This record gives sequence, C-alpha cells and structure tokens, in this order.
Amino acid sequence: MTAPTFQPETIESTSRRRACMMFALIVAGEAVFFLPFVFPRVFRPTILEVFGLTNTELGAAFAIYGIVAMVSYGFGGPLADLFSPRKLLAIALIATAFGGVLLWRIPSLQTLKWIYGYWGFTTIALFWAALIRATREWGGRLAQGAAFGLLDGGRGLFAAAVGSCMVALYASLLPEDVASASIEVRTDALKQVILLIASMTAGAAILTVLFLPKHESQCQSDQSRITLRGIAHIATMPAVWLQAAIIVCAYVGYKVTDDFSLYAKEVLHVDEVEAARVGTYSLWMRPIGAIGAGLLADRFGTSRMMLVSFLLMIAGSAVLATPAMTASMYVPFVLTVVCASLGICALRGLYFAIMEEVSVPLAYTGSTVGLVSVLGYTPDVFMGPAMGYLLDRSPGAAGHRDVFIMVVAFSITGFIATMLLMRINKRRSQS
Repeated sequence: MTAPTFQPETIESTSRRRACMMFALIVAGEAVFFLPFVFPRVFRPTILEVFGLTNTELGAAFAIYGIVAMVSYGFGGPLADLFSPRKLLAIALIATAFGGVLLWRIPSLQTLKWIYGYWGFTTIALFWAALIRATREWGGRLAQGAAFGLLDGGRGLFAAAVGSCMVALYASLLPEDVASASIEVRTDALKQVILLIASMTAGAAILTVLFLPKHESQCQSDQSRITLRGIAHIATMPAVWLQAAIIVCAYVGYKVTDDFSLYAKEVLHVDEVEAARVGTYSLWMRPIGAIGAGLLADRFGTSRMMLVSFLLMIAGSAVLATPAMTASMYVPFVLTVVCASLGICALRGLYFAIMEEVSVPLAYTGSTVGLVSVLGYTPDVFMGPAMGYLLDRSPGAAGHRDVFIMVVAFSITGFIATMLLMRINKRRSQS
C-alpha cells in the first residue's frame, strides 16, 4: 500500500490567494467608510437640502462620530488581538450597512447624530485595528511597505471609482435640466444612492468571508500569551509613541489637502471647475504615492522613505506658505501641490508599516494600533477648527499661508520624530 501523497501549494495558487486577500482588504477598507464619509463628501450640497441641515448641524454629526471613534480606537485594539480579522471585518461591514438602511429613511438631525455615533463604533472598534492587523499579517516580515502601500493606494482608486458610479447613478435618476428637479425627485434619487452604497458595504462583507483565511492567524495562535503586562510593555516603548507622533504629523498633512482647491480659487483666482480639478490632482497622488513608497520601503527601509516623504511635505508646504504664489503661477502651483501630495500620500502608506521595523510583537498588533491611533488621529478633532480659525482670521492669501506655515511646523516635527525612531532602531540592532 502506497503512502498518500500531498501536492504542495503552487506558487501560482499562492499568489492568486494573496491577491484575492489584498483585494478583499482594499474593498473592505474603503467600503466601510462610504456611508459616513465618501457619501457626504460627494453629495454634501444635496444632503444639506434633502435632510434639511446646515453645515454646522452636519458638522455636529461628524463630531459625534469623532468622539465615539477616539474611545473606540483604544477598545478596538485589544479586540483585534482576540478575534480573527475575518470575523471582525465581516461583522463591522454588515453593521455599518445596517446604518445605511436607517439613513435611507432620511432621519431627523437627532437620529442622524445617533447613526454617526453608531458608525463611530462599527467602523473603528470592530474594524480599524483588525484591518491593520490583517494587512500586517499579509505583508509578513519582508513586504510591510508593499502591504500598506497597496492597501491605501488601492483604497484611493476604489473610492474614486465608486464616487464616479454614485454620481452617474444620481445623474441618471434626475431630469436633464437638473435645476428643475423637485425636492421629492432629489430625495428619491438620493435614497437610491444610499441603497447602492449600503448594498456595496454589505457585499464587501461577503468578500472578506470568501477570501480571508478561515484558519486561526498567527496572532490568534498567540492569544493565550496576550496579557495586560504585555500591553503595558507596548505602552512604554518609546518607538510606539514616536510612531503616534509621526501619524499625527502625517495626518495633519492629509487633512490640509482639503484646502488645495480653496487655495487655488482664492489665491490664484481660478474658477470653481478649475479649483475642483486641482483637488483631483491631489486625489490621484494617493495611489501613486502610497504604492510607490510602499514598494521602495521594502527595499530601502520604511524609516528612510518616511524621511523622504516628510521632506516632500516640507518642501511643498513651505512654497505654499510663501507670498510667491500669485495668479500667474498656476503651473508651479500645480507642481507644488503634486509634490506635497506625493509626500503626504506616501506617509499614509508607511506609518503603520513601521511596526515591523520597531519590532512590535505580531500578537500585539491590534493593541498597538489602538494606542497609536488614539493620539495619531487627533487631527480629526483639531484640524478643522484650526484651519477655519486661520482662514477666517486672515481672509484671502494670508490665511492660506498661515495654514501651510502650521503644516510646515508639523512636517518638521514628523521629520525629527522619524530621525529619533531611526536612532532607537539602530541602537537596538547594535545591542
């Protein structure tokens, strides 16, 4: 009797499986934020009209989300170390899609605030740390830059594609003369878009179930060793807090990309269409910067690529902070926006890849993500008010220069934090 033979998994099948896993992470990673953020970003004027809201009232709903999210970062980190990403991501996507069903009813402002608070929990506590952990596991020890670069760059491409589909669907449901459409017609069309987004969010849950591994991850096999003492040790690592500082500085840059189109309109005096086009230039730098920097990071080191990215962010922001930009400087302005955006978007694809370089134990990935995110994403809280204050205090070019002076300061801080991180890594490798 001959012994049974086992066919090893071929390189081709392994590559196909890994590609499917990354595709599922990309789709899930962006789909979960469609309802809370992409939808209002694309349809903000229509949402204000259909829901009967002011900008301040919609901002209050966003604030509720931010408050719940800040608490959820700390809660969701350890949760991601105890349960598999496959389960957490699927549950989070289904739960978020259910919020879309509630949104479809065009609720009151009070109910809308409750929905946004609910999304703050489903998208962060149940989802965010699990997504980062799954991506880190996908990258292994040698491809962290590629993993996080592909994740963020792919999310950017997916968001752009879905945004175009949403606009096309909405336009197809309105008469050719859009201005003649009644509020009832606009409401019905918007509700169809909400159903589409909610369905896509739920569909992303199916992808995670199909393509993410069913077996227990390496983190899961180590969960018996996850202790409060271990989490406390992570919290005392200087490298972890430097990573949090780096995320703060990089995320300030990301938040300021909202000002590019307004800068073009108020300082260079271009029309609204051209100003919007400037915003798209920055948007398309996300896949280019994130994927490119991620691949280079695996060859030259994540810390080194973060230094280069901060230098691009410093250079671009410094130019925008000077009086040099005038109405006759459109082409140099666009090139400056591209330069700054490359640095900003590259950092988005790198600042979680650094965990492997600083030797964060894989089993504590979720807990680490929770810790650094509580501090790292505080720009969601303070950048909007700060930008509004600076722009209103000094209307026109002066206000925009003040905004980018602030960005230069954060960029330099991020550069210094990265240098300190490299020094710690070097000292540890020599010991």
